[in-house]
This record gives sequence, C-alpha cells and structure tokens, in this order.
Amino acid sequence: MDIAARTLWIAVPLVIIILGLFITLIILVIRALLKYTKSKDVRKEKETTRKSLGEAIQEHRTRCKMTQEFVAETLGVSRQAVSKWENGTSDPSTSNLIALAKLFGISAEELLREVEGQRTV
Repeated sequence: MDIAARTLWIAVPLVIIILGLFITLIILVIRALLKYTKSKDVRKEKETTRKSLGEAIQEHRTRCKMTQEFVAETLGVSRQAVSKWENGTSDPSTSNLIALAKLFGISAEELLREVEGQRTV
C-alpha cells in the first residue's frame, strides 16, 4: 500500500467519528432548546409568585410605618441605598440585613425564610 492509501484508511474513520460527534452535539442542543421552550409556563409562574428580598423589606417597612429616610438614618446608610434594596437593584450587606430585621422586630432568619418560602413553588 502506498502512503495515500494509508492516509485514506486513517482519515475516513476519523472524519466519520468527528461527524458523528458533531451530529450528537446538534441533537443535544436541539433537545435542550425544546425542553427550555416547553418550560416557559413553569418559569413564568415561578417569576410571578416569587417574592424578592426587596419586596419583603418594603412590606415590613410600610407595616412598621417607617419611611425610607428613617430606615436609612437608623442604619447609617443613604436613602438611595434603601431604595435600591427595595427595588432589587442591590442587596443589603449581612450586617445591614440583621439591623433591618431587628428594626422591624423580626429575626433575620424570618425575613430570609419569608423570601425563600415563596421561591419553592
């Protein structure tokens, strides 16, 4: 056998293997996309029933009849920081979360449990 025939005997199976892997990859991507598109209703339901940390903070602040400014002054942060926590742009640090819970008269665990409890649909 000459070199061209040997190369052909090696190249053909290699091309077939690579082609098979490529086809398998395409099939897996299509399956994943189909599964993702079929889960649209589930994702939408979770999104609507989920209560964010910001919503929980705002709910407790209004329940306690406190303004954002009062909460900010009490914690030593800006009113804009409290606003960002409530609208979900940022989250309070651990120490601020503990201080918020104490200010609202609940434990930090209760505040977090309230948020996590809503996430499990």
